[in-house]
Amino acid sequence: MQIFRCPACAAPVYFHNLACSCGQQLVFDPEAQVMAAAGATCGNRADIDCNWMAEADGLCRSCAMTETVPDLREAMNLPLWQTSELAKRWVIANLGRWGWFTRADPGPRPTFRMLSEQTLAGQENVTMGHAEGTITINVSEASDALLAQRQEDLGELYRTMTGHIRHEIAHFLFLRLGQSDAFLADFRALFGDETTDYAAALQAHYSDPRPADHDHITSYATAHPHEDWAETIAHLLHLVDLIDSAAAARLSLPDGVVPGYDAYADPDTDTVISRAVDVSIAVNHVNRALDLPDVYPFVLPDGVRRKFAFAHGHLRLT
Repeated sequence: MQIFRCPACAAPVYFHNLACSCGQQLVFDPEAQVMAAAGATCGNRADIDCNWMAEADGLCRSCAMTETVPDLREAMNLPLWQTSELAKRWVIANLGRWGWFTRADPGPRPTFRMLSEQTLAGQENVTMGHAEGTITINVSEASDALLAQRQEDLGELYRTMTGHIRHEIAHFLFLRLGQSDAFLADFRALFGDETTDYAAALQAHYSDPRPADHDHITSYATAHPHEDWAETIAHLLHLVDLIDSAAAARLSLPDGVVPGYDAYADPDTDTVISRAVDVSIAVNHVNRALDLPDVYPFVLPDGVRRKFAFAHGHLRLT
């Protein structure tokens, strides 16, 4: 993510900021990818600290995609929804740098159902997923305590709200890209036939999960071509944003990024990924000094990198 500038005093401001320390009220313009002086603000600004510019019907580009909100009669759901929407805005802003969901993008947008396991009527089961353009997100996992428990129970220490949204929106991106026969032919050559029985594949995976291997970034990616694609996209987005954020913060290594480097504008997948890995290894070393987890604890063999390159080429609309 970029580090922005206050339109009044030019001080650094960050993606979540509602105001600068100079007192200037801020609004994020996702089309221009800048922080502007607050004008037409999203209708959800007061409730969930949404700092985006209003577009249609008084809502911002991101909030307009949310069809269902959690049961706000349950008091704890408001901060969980707030945290989840911030993660969604982050992902949508990143994708906007490649041309997705911008004014120039004629394609459909995803619809989000932001649900909680806790409702006034009692506990409900919420399954995250994507179905025909609708993405369901369990905002309960925005709770640090619940997230830590599920990371431990499921053995998914990289399970995060931003990661969930990147994974599920990847399924929607496939829905759009899959309208092209040429894309599908190339996809199947790398990922396999996505028309194979999905339910049976998941059942087989949960009965006897395979480990990540030369061609699959995670164990879950081995379950089915659709999940391989979603995991590949999520990790590609992790890594591009990692090196973009490092460049914005002026973190670098010898022969690494230079000031002004734009990871989203770089068409060379290997360069982007290799630079991200180099920075992650350095930050891993720093984290270990504080007994903190590795920032990116994954190995990227050649088969996975080939899938990154394919996905990177198709996601860059601009």
